[in-house]
Formats: sequence, structure tokens, C-alpha cells
Amino acid sequence: MSQYYDMGDQTLWNPSNGASRLFMSQVSVYQAELGLPSGIGPMQADDPLVFKEFVDALLAWRRRTSHAIMVALSEGFVATVPVLAERAGIEVNWLPAGVAEDGGLKDVQVPTAPVSSEGAWAAALKTPFLMA
Repeated sequence: MSQYYDMGDQTLWNPSNGASRLFMSQVSVYQAELGLPSGIGPMQADDPLVFKEFVDALLAWRRRTSHAIMVALSEGFVATVPVLAERAGIEVNWLPAGVAEDGGLKDVQVPTAPVSSEGAWAAALKTPFLMA
């Protein structure tokens, strides 16, 4: 069994029930963080105007932070949502990564030196949690 995410007659996504449940849990988190409804959910009439506002706010939120933990925790969700929006025919506001509408960053964290050894992936994966 799976869930359908539709906008009008267009199916945006058809994930398994488990993936859908995890995604919708993350939707709830970001709705609370942004103070906005998402306009998207499985097996319901999704609202493209509400979804566009949510996507734009999510990307603006992500551009305002460089905190390694927040970036790591949000990465997959922030990558997925704009793809769904584009599938719905919604124009996504893809500004360069360091640009925020208000011109500033928040939740900034001092980065560590880049890792270039064979164990770079594991070390880079551990770094945000070691700095917290």
C-alpha cells in the first residue's frame, strides 16, 4: 500500500506508507517552525497557493541558517519539498545559497577546517555533533 500526493490531476509523489508517515511528521515540524500550513498531505486535495507560500518560506528559512546541526537535520526535507513543488508546476524561488531576503544569517555556527582524508565522510558526518 502507498500514499498519493496529488495536486489537481497531477500525482506529485507516491511513496510507501512508512516514507509518507516520516515525511508528514517532518511537514508538521516545519509547519510549526515556519508558522504556516503546508498545503500538502497524502490523499487530500492539496492547495498549490498555500504550498507555494510554504516552499518559499522553507527555502528562505534554510538560507538564513548556517548552523551545521540544523542544516544536517533539514537537508533531506528541504531537498524534497521544492521538487514536489516543481512537479506541481509551482515556480520555486531558488536564490543562491548564501542570500537571504533580509540580508542576514541567523543560527550561525563557526565551521571547522575541511577534512581531506580517506575517512573524510565519517569525520564530516560526526563534526556537527561534536561541535554542538
